[in-house]
Amino acid sequence: MAAKINTELGVISIDENVIATIAGISAMECYGIVGMASKNATDGLFELLKSDYLTKGIKVYTKDNKLIIDLHVILEYGVKISVVAENIIDKVKFSVEKYTGIQVEHINVNVQGIRVEK
Repeated sequence: MAAKINTELGVISIDENVIATIAGISAMECYGIVGMASKNATDGLFELLKSDYLTKGIKVYTKDNKLIIDLHVILEYGVKISVVAENIIDKVKFSVEKYTGIQVEHINVNVQGIRVEK
């Protein structure tokens, strides 16, 4: 269901994929994040998504004209998870509210894995 903004001249409808794209780009700008994760239905494993498919690791819900965003991320080894997650929440909330004008109620960051560089 798309997010809707009622104006004097009509209704502005913003698709959830647009909001997910804004959230994904904003999250990727944060230090410590490697990428978004997508669950492989057959194996139950999570895989790192390429930048073209960021929205598959993000779910957007609308409730009473407010947004709830679920992010599934993979972080870099050696970062403090709680600090990176808080930075992601702040950045995504700011960007989505700035670009859409719709209030964000909750952002849930689900850390699906840690990437260890060799």
